[in-house]
Amino acid sequence: MAQLHDLRLRLLVQQESERIVDSLPDGLDLSVIQARCLCWLALLAEAHEDSANDAVAEGDTDQAMAWFADSMRLRDVIQVVSSIEIPIPGASDDPAGEEDSLAA
Repeated sequence: MAQLHDLRLRLLVQQESERIVDSLPDGLDLSVIQARCLCWLALLAEAHEDSANDAVAEGDTDQAMAWFADSMRLRDVIQVVSSIEIPIPGASDDPAGEEDSLAA
């Protein structure tokens, strides 16, 4: 079940990145978008964990479990988003080719 959830998240992220690329002009740096998303997801996960701790302090275990479950889902999304390999514009996969271009 976890693998299915993982695949579903990957598909959603891939579809959204394709929509972003299609809707914005050339030169879009997806690595910047990925970094921004990761920052916001981390802040959101931290806020959910803080809310869970507050609920525990108030004795509301049901609400604490709900906040904690949400924070774990966000951590899963962070893992998926951070594992997506986005090519850096202008970077080459062929190190020998880079050396040749530097020597020229």
